[in-house]
This record gives sequence, structure tokens and C-alpha cells, in this order.
Amino acid sequence: MSKRAYLFLTSLTLFFAPVRADEGMWMLPLLEKMNGKTMQEMGFTITPEQIYNLNHPSLKDAIVMFGRGCTGEIVSEDGLLFTNHHCGYDNIRELSSVEHNHLRDGYWAMNRSEELPAKGLTVTFLESMTDVTKKVEKSLSKAQNQAERDSLFAIVRQQLTQKAVQDTPHLHAQLTSFYGGNQYYLIVYQTFKDIRFVGAPPSSIGKFGADTDNWMWPRHTGDFSVFRVYAGPDNKPAEYSEDNVPYQPKNHLKISLKGYEQGDPTFIMGHPGSTNRFMTSFELAQTRDYKNAIRIHARGVRQDVMMADMEADAKIMIQYASKYSGSSNGWKKWIGMNETFAKLDVENRRAQEEHEFQKWMQEDAKRVEKYGNTLTKIQSAIEAQNAVIVPYLYLSESLNKIEITQLAARLSSMLEKVLAKADQKETDSFLEWLPDYLTAFYTDYSTPTDRKIAEAMIDLYRQEVAAEYHPAYFQQIDEQFQGNTGAFLDELFANSCFTSPEQVLSQIQAALEQGKNLLAQDPASCIGQEHNLLYQPLKEAYLAPEQQLNEGKKEYIAATLEMRKQQPIYPDANFTMRLTYGTVQPYSPRDAVVYNYYTTSRGILEKEDPNNWEFEVPDRLKELIKTKDFGPYTLPNGELPVAFLSTNDITGGNSGSPILNGNGELIGLAFDGNWEAMSGDIIFEPNLQRTINVDVRYVLFVIDKFGGAGYLLDEMDIIR
Repeated sequence: MSKRAYLFLTSLTLFFAPVRADEGMWMLPLLEKMNGKTMQEMGFTITPEQIYNLNHPSLKDAIVMFGRGCTGEIVSEDGLLFTNHHCGYDNIRELSSVEHNHLRDGYWAMNRSEELPAKGLTVTFLESMTDVTKKVEKSLSKAQNQAERDSLFAIVRQQLTQKAVQDTPHLHAQLTSFYGGNQYYLIVYQTFKDIRFVGAPPSSIGKFGADTDNWMWPRHTGDFSVFRVYAGPDNKPAEYSEDNVPYQPKNHLKISLKGYEQGDPTFIMGHPGSTNRFMTSFELAQTRDYKNAIRIHARGVRQDVMMADMEADAKIMIQYASKYSGSSNGWKKWIGMNETFAKLDVENRRAQEEHEFQKWMQEDAKRVEKYGNTLTKIQSAIEAQNAVIVPYLYLSESLNKIEITQLAARLSSMLEKVLAKADQKETDSFLEWLPDYLTAFYTDYSTPTDRKIAEAMIDLYRQEVAAEYHPAYFQQIDEQFQGNTGAFLDELFANSCFTSPEQVLSQIQAALEQGKNLLAQDPASCIGQEHNLLYQPLKEAYLAPEQQLNEGKKEYIAATLEMRKQQPIYPDANFTMRLTYGTVQPYSPRDAVVYNYYTTSRGILEKEDPNNWEFEVPDRLKELIKTKDFGPYTLPNGELPVAFLSTNDITGGNSGSPILNGNGELIGLAFDGNWEAMSGDIIFEPNLQRTINVDVRYVLFVIDKFGGAGYLLDEMDIIR
């Protein structure tokens, strides 16, 4: 999912689109200054102080970073948490087996003893954000070159982060840059590690429509899952223990069953991941012609192989479900992005902005001195990257996706270091870590599937990349196997120890006894090392212009801030907590087509296709819909709402974010963007860009009427 913004200018003729209330990923400490008046005029009754407050509980205390790339919200005083189904997907998969397939069948803990520990999952709360730009810049002012600047930055970062949490060991701090490095905030977090899976609907609800409906509207997906945060007896973060208790948060969200109407104000709080709304035309062309195009091609080939095996075998479906989902989400997004780049003429619009920037700059000699080379820096850096981008990206997306060779190269390298140190503690630590690592890898690994993927990836790379960047074993395929990649791989897989964890452990034990890296001669390890030998210089060449590119972007963004001194400007997303406000609205994707702003359960039955796993409907859900057994979760006309649209500005990382009404009450969970605005990471399109949200009434209906876990609602504050 994803969204981005455009910026605005008044005194200059354009530079960016006019300011709109529904555009922007706003920083919480600046809400009162930048957005308070506008929000009040739009009908919000909640105040910026009620949203972000360091001295009293506020809404920010109920919003969390879920795992490493999603958002969640606390909905009870006992740490109950909502997020998207696709955010909890990997954890649900890890807790599944062929016999207990929680992805396929769903799961509901009927009491707290049945809540399942989610291994490795964390939930992070924001404690505070403090502007430390002056302190950082003062520390860096004596630097004579970039190396000195980097060194001084590391020092000031350590000083600021350590001081921020020196008396509170359960907290941790980060120094984070905004506006391309023109501003810095010290951000303090609290992270909990004992998170338990409470429940989720089956994928036929939580992932209804799957890839076909991904990024599309109308939508009928119950994209939610439920977890609970646990803490130690002192209510502080603690490692998993049976003695831990549900976390008592500073605040939790109230849930509204009152619904919404077209035009009602809404806001979303969450952790948007990455945007590039200051992107230049040079970067856009690179993104479209290389980054997107190559990834679309390579992932499409790999996904076809995965899906064929997943559909044929229930075990492989569990093993590769998360891998496939993670790959296909970006793949489809990039297809849509390239389409909207063309339809909306984004490159030319960016070029026009650059023309206006140049015009503004040349009006003042000091500006010329300061920004005269800004665009040249960006353009030349992009051109340098493009010289190696084809082999670099194809290698990343094809040969480096062969799992057996990646595993083999990594373990061989680690074993080499252990043997070189000849330290018993180092050896013991390695052997203690290894079994769990291998178990995790092979639990989600199919040798036949990886073998098929390897053949497809090798053939793809050979076809798309110049011979000078081919690994040496390509010649072996040609000379010893008459160009037959399949025969080459048959021999590799037949002779590698990496086809099973038992063989790997046995070989490593033998290597430690003999003091010799036996893994280095394994055919999978040899191939993996060849990939690494190719990849490292390509990566270094691609990243070499990065410093120049960053300098150019920092200057370009600084110029934008200078040009629009009196205008509120939000920074690009960087996984820090943001707020976006807008309204509930329909949209028209093309002439004579208008999409309503909400969907109902009728659409679930209209989409049902028993012969397509993406559109299967559980019998229990069909019965509830046909008999209209919806409980108190209906629209005034008696229909059951499923999803709705808003003009909020979101992107990846916002998945699972709460969408709230003007009073700050939960009315749904954001989970996607719409196809017609896939360029949203780069430019906000107010007439087209929409956030797709699952209605909280559908969430509660599924928990209560479908899942039979209505007892969970007893601990929520529900406004009926």
C-alpha cells in the first residue's frame, strides 16, 4: 500500500500543487502550529493537544509500530491490539501447520490461556519527539569534509541518544533526519517483545480478493488481525514469560459504531514508511525505466513458479505464502505506478517544477551561489548509477533469490570466521544459534520449488544481462551441460548438503572437528560465492554516487523550504509517526464511472467464485449474509458495511493504521491505496488518491458473529 504528497507554493507561479487539507503526512509536535486551524475548520473536535501530549495521555499513546513495517492500535485497557491481517500474516503463518492451518481456517483464542506467543514480534510505542537540529548542526559545523562530518555525526548521535534514556533502561532513542537532512529529531521509543496472537479470520476473509483485488476498489476484504501486548509484573517490557501480564497502556482507542457519511472528517495516525515527494525528473525516469521495470519482470517470473507449486501443495502454500505476498505486493504496485506515471504525465510535471526552481534561483546571486549546481549534482549521480543498474538489480532480483545458494554462501562465510578465530566461546555461540536458524529456514523451504525458481532465475539473468556480468558457472553450464540449466541444477542439488538441515549440521560438525571449512567446496556454496563476487562490486558502483545524490537532494529540499517560507510543508515519510487528515469521499476513475465511498457484504457474494481460491467465501459467512444476521453492526438501511474510502494521505507502513472520526474515535483500519493513484509515493493526486479502509463494524461483526469471540468486545470501549 502507499501514498505520497505534493507540495505547494503561493508567491511563485506553481512549483507544487495548491495546498489541500487531505494532502500531507504531518509531524505530531507541529500539528498545533501547522494544522490546528485547518482541522478545526474541517469539523474536527479533537485538538492537537489531545492527539500529541508529553505530559498527559494522548492518542499517540494508543498507536504503535507493529513489527518492522506496519502500524497497530491499542483498543482496550488490557493491551488488546488491532492491525491488518496482512501485517500479522507472517506471524500467523509461523503459528500454522498443515494440521492447524490458521491462515486457511482462522483462529480465535477463547480465553487468554489460548493466546499464542508470536515469536520475534515486537510492538513499539512512541514516547516523545524533540527537535535537536541546532544541537546537531552546531556539532557538525567544524567538519572540513564529509568524512569528518560523518565522524562528528556519529559522536553527537551517541551523545544525544544515550542521554535521552540514561535513567530509563526500558526506553531507547533514535536520532532521525527529516527534510533530506535539513532537520533532526531525537525520538524516544518503548518496545515490547511479548506479543501474543489472539485471533484472525480465515484468509478467505482477511485476504479476500488476494492479488486480483490488491490495490483495487471496490474492495470487500476483512483485512484485520488481533494481538495482545504483554508486559512484566511492573508493566515494563519483558521477554516472553508465563508470568507476564497484559500491558496496561497509557491510553486506548474508543470504537464508534455510529459510522460516517460522505464528507465527514477523518484522520489517520501511523508509521508511513517511505515517500519521495521531492523527486526530480531524473530520479523519476530511473524509477520507471529501471527500478520498476526490472523488478516487475523478475518478480513476475519468480512468482509464477511459486504460485504453481503453492496451488499444487497445501504445505508449500504455507511455506511460501508470505514470500509470495511480500513479492507480489510491490510487483503489482510498481506496475500501477508506471501506468499512472504515463497517464498523469508526472515526469513532465516534475521537469516543469525544476524549470520554476531554476527561474527562482537565478533571480538572486546568493541563490545561484547556493543552489547553482543542485540539479546537476542529482542528474550526474543518477546517470552514474544507471551505468550499472541493470546487472545490479537483475542480480538482486534473480540470482540472489535462489535460496539454497544464499544460505550456503552465508553459512560458509560464518563458518570460515569461526574457524579463523579458533575461539571455543565463538564456536559454542555459533552451534547454539545454528539449530534454530536452520529450523526456521527449512520450515519455510521446499527443495523442488527452489530448484524450479533457480532454473527460471538463471535463464532470466542470462537473457537480460550482458555477458561481461555473467558468473563463471554460466560457462560451465554451456560446456559441460550443453547449455542445459536444468541438468546443471539437477547435479548441484543432488550433491549439495544444503538440501536438508541434518546434512548441514553433520557437515559443520565435521568441519569443526577437522578445522577445515568443508562447506566452501559444496556446489551450492560455490555458486553463492560467485553471486557475491559479482554483487559486491556492482553494489559499490551503484552506491558510489549516493553521497553526491544526497547532497543534491538536501539542497533541493532546502531550496523548497526557502521558497515557501510561510507555507506548512511536511517531510517525506521515514517510518516516524505521522498524522494525515481528510474526508470520506467517493471518486471517479474515468469518464462516466463513479465509485461509491463504501461497500457492503452484498459484494462479497457477488464476487464469490468457488473455483478460485482468491474469491472463496466461508459457508458460515454466506449464511450470515444471506440471513442478514448482522447484529448491531449495520448501516441504517440494514446492510453490513465492509470497506470505505477516504482522502487521507498514506503509504506503506500505514497498513493497520487506525482511521478515526472527528472526535478521535476508531471507525476502521487503513489497509490499501487505489490503483488509479499508484504514483502517490511521488505525487499526491487529490481527485484520484484514496485510502481504502476496512470498516470497524465489519471487524467487530467477524469477531463476534462469525468467529464466536464476542467476549473480546467486552473489554473494548464501544460507542453504540
